[in-house]
Amino acid sequence: MATADPPGKAGLPFLVSWCSIAATMLASNQHNGADNLMVSAIQIENSLKALGNADHATDAQRFFKTGVGEYGEGDQFLGIRVPVLRQQVKQYRGLPLGEALLLLHSPLHEVRLFALLLLVEQFQRGTAQQQADIHALYLANTQYINNWDLVDTSAPYIMGIYLHGRDKQVLYALVASSSLWERRIAMIATFFFIRQNQFGDALAIAKLLLADREDLIHKAVGWMLREIGKRDQAVETTFLQAHYRIMPRTLLRYAIEHFSPEERQRYLQK
Repeated sequence: MATADPPGKAGLPFLVSWCSIAATMLASNQHNGADNLMVSAIQIENSLKALGNADHATDAQRFFKTGVGEYGEGDQFLGIRVPVLRQQVKQYRGLPLGEALLLLHSPLHEVRLFALLLLVEQFQRGTAQQQADIHALYLANTQYINNWDLVDTSAPYIMGIYLHGRDKQVLYALVASSSLWERRIAMIATFFFIRQNQFGDALAIAKLLLADREDLIHKAVGWMLREIGKRDQAVETTFLQAHYRIMPRTLLRYAIEHFSPEERQRYLQK
């Protein structure tokens, strides 16, 4: 099966080795049992290709900015809607982790998305060891989680859940990454903490990303601030009062979207 050629990125010291990933895949195969070994990544990719729609693929290539110099440059689409992918995931819940990893390495966007949706499903149903294995695989393969939908459908539900109640230094390492997608993973992973009304790490990471140059980071930070405000507007307001004058305009607009028109105008007239 062909694999994607991801953009280069500096290795992070906390990433697990490929030897440990191999051990993870073996353990996963043992957990899932012999029946699941009958289905391979190649078979799943071929079945997904059969569900593709050329018109939808063309639309997706525009929507996800795949042109030269755009954030999704060179990404390839089959034209499969997300609800269809989720239905397919239900059929392969027991797929061995090694096969899921091969799917995650596909050059086809929807195949990578399928792999991530499957990993989220397996994480939610897995034992503590299986969850640790999936988290390790996720962290070792962030170069394939390389568009905003891939990040947003997986980071809170794998990294966020796994790191809840654990050391979160890995998120701060991702914030310092040269990869747009790793920085977005760090921010969006905090969505799970926000849903638990735990805002500290989200606010700290948001502050670190205020000077980021990428529009997709501005949107991610603004979105998470808005989610904090939905739960505790006083917390968001305190953060905004301290920082709104230096916030990129897109970030600020996202953060105050739920405010009244009068409040929004007060912030925007900085």
